[in-house]
Amino acid sequence: MISLPVIQSLASPESAARVVEVAFKGIRTGFYTSDTPNIRAGEYVVVESDRGRDLGRVRSLGGVALAKCSDKGAPTARLLRRAHAAEIDQLIALRADEDRIRRTGREMVLRQGLDMKVTDAEWQWDRNRLTIYFTAERRVDFRELVREMARAFRTRIELKQIGVRDEAALLGGVGRCGRDLCCATWLREIKPISLQLAKDQNLSLNPQQISGTCGRLLCCLTYEHDAYLQARKRFPREGKTVCTLQGAERVVAIDIWRDQLTLQNEARQRRTITLVELTAEMQKASAGAA
Repeated sequence: MISLPVIQSLASPESAARVVEVAFKGIRTGFYTSDTPNIRAGEYVVVESDRGRDLGRVRSLGGVALAKCSDKGAPTARLLRRAHAAEIDQLIALRADEDRIRRTGREMVLRQGLDMKVTDAEWQWDRNRLTIYFTAERRVDFRELVREMARAFRTRIELKQIGVRDEAALLGGVGRCGRDLCCATWLREIKPISLQLAKDQNLSLNPQQISGTCGRLLCCLTYEHDAYLQARKRFPREGKTVCTLQGAERVVAIDIWRDQLTLQNEARQRRTITLVELTAEMQKASAGAA
């Protein structure tokens, strides 16, 4: 079976020329102009590439595709036509052959003693290029490896180094939530994740609980982060001293879900009250002081 990203089913606009997003293996996508009539999401198409022709599947088109590529500028490559059944069968055969290439590539790396790991291989549909994805902790001189691969596979070789997040997106898998990895299905951009995001959401800082299959912090830490920041604005910040009916107390913890705060007085005694109660006490304390 061909491994492709989740296809977004969208209606095709009737305009003669339009922008089309095409998905290839893994999370690789490209944007193309097309004048082929009645193209629909999910169809296999032949497109121009920088070194020949490639075959992929329409992911989105029209205004949606145009919005996705707006930050990259208008596409210049063209969608040539729909793919024929025999061409789709050829693509399936190429995908099956990539397993053999990956194994052979790993054997070559082992023989040459290179400190790198071959993650995956991807044929361009017209076989004019073979991309080998790999991970490495430091710079690797792979010039001899490229020459050996070119002789063995009889095509142009492109070795592409990727990070561990990109590796997870390329290979796919199941996250700790039980669902397919976001980066391998719908997440278009993998943004940097910092530990501060977990702190802002009062999550456990245990790496085993907030790390994904790639070993890095979970991408989903960003999904609700803005909501937490907005909710925290209603509360006094942690460490701030507030004047209540019991005198000066310091905010030591907040719970945005229960709308509660934990306060500590000068005698180091703690109590938990709601935000509504704190607001009322602060108003009364202010009125009494006046």
